[in-house]
Amino acid sequence: MSRISDTFEGLKVGGRKGLIPFVTAGHPDISTTRRLLPALQTAGAHIIELGVPFSDPIADGPVIQRSSQQALRNGVTLMEILSLVAELRSELRVPIVIFSYINPVLQFGIENFARAGAEAGVDGVLLSDLPLEEAAEVRNMLSKNSIDLILLAAPTSSDERLRTIAAHARGFIYAVSRTGVTGTRDELSHHAEELVRRLRVLTCLPVAVGFGISTPDQVRQVWDYADAAVVGSALVKEIEEHSDRPDMVEHVETFVRSLAAVIEVSDRKGLQRC
Repeated sequence: MSRISDTFEGLKVGGRKGLIPFVTAGHPDISTTRRLLPALQTAGAHIIELGVPFSDPIADGPVIQRSSQQALRNGVTLMEILSLVAELRSELRVPIVIFSYINPVLQFGIENFARAGAEAGVDGVLLSDLPLEEAAEVRNMLSKNSIDLILLAAPTSSDERLRTIAAHARGFIYAVSRTGVTGTRDELSHHAEELVRRLRVLTCLPVAVGFGISTPDQVRQVWDYADAAVVGSALVKEIEEHSDRPDMVEHVETFVRSLAAVIEVSDRKGLQRC
């Protein structure tokens, strides 16, 4: 089993749900990212998504776009991000998922990326604009290097497309709570729960829900029916708004801890899987 599968199995056995925070590597700078990742683990993260900055992040809202632009201005590269993961791997018990668009990986070379990712200790990869028709090739290359390919599923996906996603995904499936770009929302879409129910029929993989989750109450809502909640824009916004504070990392850790705390009071619905 992969480290991601082991993590979800441990949560299932303990009757708990997962928290997956997302940060953009190199925002506000790479040295801060180096401090943030262990802090996220300490705060209660079960998996960490590490975003690769990209010049045209079409799936991301303004908050993550700004963080990506800042990281690019800092000159952060994919190789530097993998080096950071390698440097931190001995400190981090939690799985690391690289969240990227396909272009940086193609420029790096899929085979080279898979090999370098494995050497660094990357556990999973999510390529948000990976054409589903090319997923098998990428999955096989990553699988040869013991890296899980995480795929996105949207409420608008047909049953046939969900079936293909379920066949190619490894580790877990990332269920998008709504159509559109990332960003915080006051209310979660009801489409997310229906999407998770549709996926349950097709796969035994855990399902994590993301896009628009920003408060402890929203995390709790997601745990009513899914295996994990992904928090991205809200966390990146906290980093952005407090980047000039000397205690920014501690502030972010407190924010994530407030999200993780609701794990203990979750009503533990939605745990039934294969």
